Amino acid sequence: MSSQAGLRAACAALLLLTVAAGCGGADDEPRVAASAARAVVPRPLNVEDPADVPSAGPAPDCVPRASLRPAGPLPGPGRMPAGTAMARIAQRGRLVVGIDQNAYLFSYRDPATGDLVGFEIDIARAIARAMFGDPKAIEFRSITTADRIPVIERGEVDMVIRTMTMTCERWQQVSFSTEYLTSHQRLLVRRGSGIREFAHLGGRKVCATRGSTSIRAIAAQPSRPIPVSTDSTLDCLVLLQQGQVDAVSTIDVLLAGLAAQDPTTEITGAAVSDEPAGVGISRRSPELVRFVNGVLERIRSDGTWSRSYQRWLPSLGRAPAPPAPVYRD
Repeated sequence: MSSQAGLRAACAALLLLTVAAGCGGADDEPRVAASAARAVVPRPLNVEDPADVPSAGPAPDCVPRASLRPAGPLPGPGRMPAGTAMARIAQRGRLVVGIDQNAYLFSYRDPATGDLVGFEIDIARAIARAMFGDPKAIEFRSITTADRIPVIERGEVDMVIRTMTMTCERWQQVSFSTEYLTSHQRLLVRRGSGIREFAHLGGRKVCATRGSTSIRAIAAQPSRPIPVSTDSTLDCLVLLQQGQVDAVSTIDVLLAGLAAQDPTTEITGAAVSDEPAGVGISRRSPELVRFVNGVLERIRSDGTWSRSYQRWLPSLGRAPAPPAPVYRD
């Protein structure tokens, strides 16, 4: 069962308890009061409160944004070089991509069609189009934030497109494309809460997804907030709505999607991190990294990136220039 399905089931159970309590008479009032006192607001599954904050370890020296240069012009669809990861994917007949299916505006199911849509889905379809000539030749696999690196290392997906921040530590585990989105970690709070900065959150609970760079950033704040982790950013929004956390903190572009779903919330606070997002790819497939970088070069230059940004993220203002690629060889 998904976390949201579990939450709905728990809410339904709580509603039944309330209805049943309302049917009692005066003699039942002490029992009803005791039941109400024991009632617990249902939570999404797999909440860690407080969160386990992984140690960062020694920071390797690197330029996080620097990726592999494209290997010349892109081969045409159906002409993938023999012996490459692209040829193996082409033989399979579909690209396997790890994504989030609950990130509104980035990667989510359109309730009218049931199709996965959003800014990151557009990037995945551009890669499939370049490889197959068919933007729909994709098998999407929904993964959690914490799953992103393990599914790449185990070879369960060809790539992950899930607002994955490029860091020197992660470069030791997986490879990345060039940056396709720039963002910064901020706060989402309830309107009227009085919270404007992390300085206002000392000893208070702040939610982010497990396995994200956001958890470490929360724990590192001088005001000493209490980090709480969930499987998805949407679950953090649920906890904020329930009053079980005081803020959600992740990259501002994802917070914009949450704020668009709940107008009683607002984004606030100065940025506390720099979060360049890249496509995560196995270290064993440098040729696939170069291929994806060739696709990103194409969509930057032909206006595809800007049109997609303006379609999905107009709430962030006029589309900026796409992030400039940085290459290391």
